[in-house]
Amino acid sequence: MAEGKSDFLFGPQSGNGRILVVDDEPDVRKVMRMTLQKAGYDVKEAEDGQKAIEVINTGDNRLFLDAIICDIRMPKINGVEAIAYFRKEYPRVPLIVVTGFPDVEMATSFLRQGIVDYLVKPVEGEKLKAAVGKAMEQREIHRL
Repeated sequence: MAEGKSDFLFGPQSGNGRILVVDDEPDVRKVMRMTLQKAGYDVKEAEDGQKAIEVINTGDNRLFLDAIICDIRMPKINGVEAIAYFRKEYPRVPLIVVTGFPDVEMATSFLRQGIVDYLVKPVEGEKLKAAVGKAMEQREIHRL
C-alpha cells in the first residue's frame, strides 16, 4: 500500500494513480492510454461524457480516480457538460482538458475554474505526462 493512501478509502492502488481518459476519438484514447500506462498509471477510457459518467457511477462502489482527462467536442454529453458534472460530483478530482479546437476564452475560463491544464491535440507525450503529474500533485494536496 502506498504511503498515505488506503485501499479501503480510495480503492485498490496500482502504479502511480488511476486516470479516466474521455475522448470520442479511439486513436487519441489509445495513444493517451499507452503513454500513461508506460508511465505507470492505471487508465480507464470512455468515448463521451455520458459513457464517462456511467463508468464512474457503475456498481456499488463509485470508481475512484486520481485525475480525469476530458475532450470538449464529443457526442451525447459534450466535454463542457461532463466537466461541469465532474466538478460538481467529484470536486477533489483534478481535471485536464484536451481539445483539437483551441479557444482562448474557453481555456482562460477553464483555468480560472481550477482546471489543471488545457492541452491542444495532438498532445505530445511529455506534455501529457507533465499535466498528469501536476494533477497528481494537486490530488495529493487535496488528500492531506
